[in-house]
Amino acid sequence: MVAVIGDLRYIASMLITVVIPTYNRAGYLERAIGSVLSQSFSCSELIVVDDGSTDDTAGLVSRLAADARVPLRFFRQENQGAASARNLGITMARNRLIAFLDSDDWWLPEKLAVQAAAMRNAPHILISHTKEIWFRCGQRVNQKKKHDPPHGDIFFRSLMMCVVGMSTVLVRREFFDRYGLFDESLPCCEDYDLWLRAGSREPFLLVPAALTCKNGGRSDQLSKIHSVGMDVFRIRSLCRLLQSGVLTADQRAAAVLELIRKCHIYGRGCIKHGRVEEGQRYLDLAAFYQKEEKSR
Repeated sequence: MVAVIGDLRYIASMLITVVIPTYNRAGYLERAIGSVLSQSFSCSELIVVDDGSTDDTAGLVSRLAADARVPLRFFRQENQGAASARNLGITMARNRLIAFLDSDDWWLPEKLAVQAAAMRNAPHILISHTKEIWFRCGQRVNQKKKHDPPHGDIFFRSLMMCVVGMSTVLVRREFFDRYGLFDESLPCCEDYDLWLRAGSREPFLLVPAALTCKNGGRSDQLSKIHSVGMDVFRIRSLCRLLQSGVLTADQRAAAVLELIRKCHIYGRGCIKHGRVEEGQRYLDLAAFYQKEEKSR
């Protein structure tokens, strides 16, 4: 009886919920869902969160759910952004392991099998991620060295930009209990914010295989829509992190340097384009942190 209970606990610990947030991506969503349903290690539920789409997302999911070999649960909310949609998926998930897939990306068939095995062999690890294969406008492209995903202590690499792909992660629910959910006040960079918060204290396990396909180069993507002002949200995240008091001395020094760098770049860019008052605010913010850091 003890062995049976132990086996059941082990099986329950490896059950995976996959969360796909989507907004007007019916043309890509079928491929994403198909890549989940064709995994060699099947998830036990797939949650699609429709963030207020006006296309045929609901009809598509209904048709796919009829033939799905795993429960496909569909939730719809008014348009509130990717962070809110992911948070709803986390809240509704029934399992301890949660994987995320953006609706325009897709997985290779062994993704969950390889990653679940890695998590099984590292029970102390709360989050893992994989390497990616990048496509832009339908063509495969090579990543620059700065985009290589890190293993273990990701904090310092994460300061400049997000280095953990949203569609690559597999997370234990305890991760969210410890570090909170995605910040719904951020229209983008919510992944940068959460990974940085957690990465200051938590190791990230890298599964060194390219198992996630990332589809980029389109005008409807948040990274494109907010490309000009993206550093505003990273600056906001860094400010809050510095104010939290959780960073070590080395982490704080590195975060301040990156904050100052981002403020200078964004502030000067604003001034160059005639937004002098806005630009000066960011230059003043950089000066404030420079002075504060010198006084420490």
